[in-house]
Amino acid sequence: MEILRYGSRALLVEVGDLDRAGALHTALLRDPPPGTLELVPAARTVLVRYDPGTTAPDRLAAALRAVDLSATADDATRSGTGARSGTVEIPVRYDGADLPEVAHLCGLTVPEVIARHCAATYRVAFCGFAPGFAYLTGADPALRVPRRTVPRTRVPAGSVALADEFTGVYPRESPGGWQLLGTTGISLWNPEADPPTPLVPGTAVRFTPADRPHPRRP
Repeated sequence: MEILRYGSRALLVEVGDLDRAGALHTALLRDPPPGTLELVPAARTVLVRYDPGTTAPDRLAAALRAVDLSATADDATRSGTGARSGTVEIPVRYDGADLPEVAHLCGLTVPEVIARHCAATYRVAFCGFAPGFAYLTGADPALRVPRRTVPRTRVPAGSVALADEFTGVYPRESPGGWQLLGTTGISLWNPEADPPTPLVPGTAVRFTPADRPHPRRP
């Protein structure tokens, strides 16, 4: 664990891999050190923003080094511990342009890909790339596929996709290089809501097949 000053009101904790970052984030959510204001997890780091009037950076750093990382990121999914409890269910119409290619890369049939994608319980590890875009971990290892060689210049909002060890849902139209499995009609980004997305770090997520067409977006 390496702890770096990040301006005058935050510390950046580097832990080296996704599992340890998830374990640290889970542990800090359960028992935040005094003065902690905000936690921002990423793939290999957790940013800890603090109140300098309540705690000193050296004291906070010592508390962070004492955190027990024996808890795993999966604990957050099993126990519901995280920034939001419960499980978010996302209905998916599996009509993605890359679904046949994903099946080919995985050595599976298209129905097998869909079944495996729906069988897993995912966890929001961190958010990034675009507002409301959540990186979900917990996918079946058999579905691990690389990013597209040539990214698309336009990926429709609501597209459900895979890349490497992550699953994600594009909350708005944007460029993107992930493999498209299908689409969902539910909105995952509303800047006027609090929080603006239901997919905050620590949230458990399940995908369910949707056989009927999605309602038209307003």
